[in-house]
Amino acid sequence: MTNDTRDMTDKDIPIFFTTDDRYVPFLDVAVSSLIQNASKDYRYRIIVLNTGILQENIDLVKRNECESFAIDFVDITEEVRGIQSRFKNVYHFSVVTYYRLFIASMFPQYKKIVYLDCDLVVLGDISELYHTDLQGNIFAAGPEMFVQSTPEFRYYAEKALGVDPSGYVNAGVLVVDLEQFRRHKIEEKFIELITRYDFDLLDPDQAYLNYLCDGKILTLPNGWNKEPMPIPCEGELNIVHYALYKKPWQYGDVMYGEYFWTYAEKSPYYEEILRHKAAFGDAEKAEKAAMAEEILEHGVKIAESDYTFVTKLGRK
Repeated sequence: MTNDTRDMTDKDIPIFFTTDDRYVPFLDVAVSSLIQNASKDYRYRIIVLNTGILQENIDLVKRNECESFAIDFVDITEEVRGIQSRFKNVYHFSVVTYYRLFIASMFPQYKKIVYLDCDLVVLGDISELYHTDLQGNIFAAGPEMFVQSTPEFRYYAEKALGVDPSGYVNAGVLVVDLEQFRRHKIEEKFIELITRYDFDLLDPDQAYLNYLCDGKILTLPNGWNKEPMPIPCEGELNIVHYALYKKPWQYGDVMYGEYFWTYAEKSPYYEEILRHKAAFGDAEKAEKAAMAEEILEHGVKIAESDYTFVTKLGRK
């Protein structure tokens, strides 16, 4: 349990990220973009969940702190020690993605929070997202357009997870009612499932959230979680989320990639990011392309197996 002695008011907005040292440069870009576009009418606390970050990286990211933004790195090693061995690195998903599932119990002082992945830039006012009326739902999220528009992924969502693929959401941008999260015992149910079963999944924590919260999810306009796909933007382009396998720090032809570089150029990690891109050559791109094809095939294989959410738990 993590306590915050600062007094909370209706002007305070908690925003969570999760990362490891490998992704800190992109966290810095995301944080910088968020701060530059946020309303000055609120106070923000950015909380970065991790299981060990180099102090030099902490210091660099905390350079973004200003009058209305505090940034804290919270090590949750002890909280996940007993279960972390069950977390899986799956394709481009890191084990740190699971950490968001522990926010409700670790931060009992919060009733509502925003969660953001690191591979995005915030172009709009994050306070507007925070003030989304959740209408009694557990959380709000944007549609996972790749799942919804790809036959293999639709098949996986419906047959393996038992959820409507047309309502499948991306867990990289969330507004969470933590009171509802606790009331519905989502963390406890997740721990029970991951401890009792060894499900093969394409999108580990995202699959659990879609399954466990099915029917209690508010779908946001995709302008709050716009993936780099040629699909019309609903409303303003507020968040660009580089959720697909092509990242702008690896490829030069990523849709909306210019927004990433606008903020990356101002980051103390800019030269490191450029070196990362230069080192990502033809061999690495060929490996990623092959992985993208493998993911589609794997999704069908999972859906047709006899060890899925649907076969073991039933359809939601």
